[in-house]
Amino acid sequence: MTINLYSGSETACLAKIISKYHGIELGKVTIVKYADGEFQPAYIDNIRGTDVFIIQSTHPPSENLFELLMLIDAARRASARSIVAVIPYLGYARQDCKEKSRVSIASKLVANLLVSAGVNRIITLDLHSDQIQGFFDIPVDNLLASSIFIPYIQTLTLPDLIFASPDIGGAGRIESYAKHFQTDFVICYKNQIHPNVVEKILLIGDVKGKNVVIIDDLVDTGETILMAAQMIMQSGAFSVRAMVTHPLLSGNASESIEKSVLHELIVTDTIPLHQQISKIKVLSTADLFAEVLHRIKNNESISTLFYY
Repeated sequence: MTINLYSGSETACLAKIISKYHGIELGKVTIVKYADGEFQPAYIDNIRGTDVFIIQSTHPPSENLFELLMLIDAARRASARSIVAVIPYLGYARQDCKEKSRVSIASKLVANLLVSAGVNRIITLDLHSDQIQGFFDIPVDNLLASSIFIPYIQTLTLPDLIFASPDIGGAGRIESYAKHFQTDFVICYKNQIHPNVVEKILLIGDVKGKNVVIIDDLVDTGETILMAAQMIMQSGAFSVRAMVTHPLLSGNASESIEKSVLHELIVTDTIPLHQQISKIKVLSTADLFAEVLHRIKNNESISTLFYY
């Protein structure tokens, strides 16, 4: 299998680094934009009979998702042999069930759209919930950011280390970190009255005198993580930092983080940051995605890359 890499608009920087890993040039794509807001992506290269890998995160605005769908559709209509969508951040993943009446299960809808467009395989990182893999009738490789975060934590050599989840839903995620470092973990119970609106947070566990690392899959407005960090420090922790895979950082999230009790926020580059904040450290996912593509090319195991 020959790797033919193409990138959507929003993930171009990450895609260029991945292409350098493989010693190849990114394929050429043009996007024609119309006055009414429509756009039309097109492949410059002849991709008939080739294996096409398209790199694009689907964070807001929704044009990023639609651009990916159109790139997949264009590759199928250009007679590509196979189409793999590398989606570092898969949006709409928080809408994975009906929590109230008369709402859409948007993550299932997105899965249907991607498959209908013609994709043959999905590669993504830290899905909001593992069950989303079952929404697809094609192979889905859900990579784990722990393979990036754990080595970084090891470099910190923090004494009295303990992990924390900002909500009950992340208990399974932090349990794997705690097992790896042979330490304990605590959980924050949040009362969320509306999306992105948390009324209060309660801490389950003891953090007194500990260096606490909060683990989560995404940070949006930052309200949950910052409230959890504040509660942890008020409960006697020595320090608190957060490691979050996908930095959505909506609204004034960056400014709030800069003023918060967090020692630092460690994120990945699945979503490009448009401003530098001193408390935010970005770890690259390029080597991970590049290695996974290499293993797919050579039919090698992917699971051996990760900590469980």
